[in-house]
Amino acid sequence: MAYPNSYYPPQPSASAPMPAVPSAVVGPQFCAPYPVDLAVVKKVMTITDGNFTVTDVNANVVFKVKGSLMTLRHRRVLIDPAGNPIVTLRRKMITAHDRWQAFRGESIEAKDLIFSVKRSSLIQFKTKLDVFLANNTKEDVCDFKVKGSWLERSCVVYAGESNNIVAQMHKKHTAQSILIGKDHFMVTVYPNIDYAFIVALIVILDEINSNEDGGDD
Repeated sequence: MAYPNSYYPPQPSASAPMPAVPSAVVGPQFCAPYPVDLAVVKKVMTITDGNFTVTDVNANVVFKVKGSLMTLRHRRVLIDPAGNPIVTLRRKMITAHDRWQAFRGESIEAKDLIFSVKRSSLIQFKTKLDVFLANNTKEDVCDFKVKGSWLERSCVVYAGESNNIVAQMHKKHTAQSILIGKDHFMVTVYPNIDYAFIVALIVILDEINSNEDGGDD
């Protein structure tokens, strides 16, 4: 497969979870046939662009996340290393379950909707989110589910209502991250799972749990 000069796929993880059914949400170019470990670094004290950087195991930048000073917490854009927009994440302003929507590129039009995310319940002591793909308009059963503790950075992404794991996070404490005010954690994305989709979920997780009414541990 040919890649643009500005883009290189992340390298395989050292771990080897069971292969999953190919699942392209954002795009098939983000589905690797091997498990992928990504490092997510969030600058803790910032509301400006570039508050997230995502790298592979070789420290190559895979994604960045920029925000909009005009909309503050209500919109984020996932971009590639060259600055091209991949997914725009937007919070629905009037919603009981803190719903977020993901659109292709920089669009926020309904026709470009990829997926939406909402809390499984209004009151939560642990993180529990339901993820619905755009074609799942009835939303009777979720397509993916996120469970765990965002406070401990130990959330797991499951396929639908099953126990099949497609990605999982784990905290990485370093002296450098504590000293320079950064939140640093890892996510392992299982084979054939869209890692752009998983990163978008992590950004939404952070936004939901950063709200004043956000519930976690």
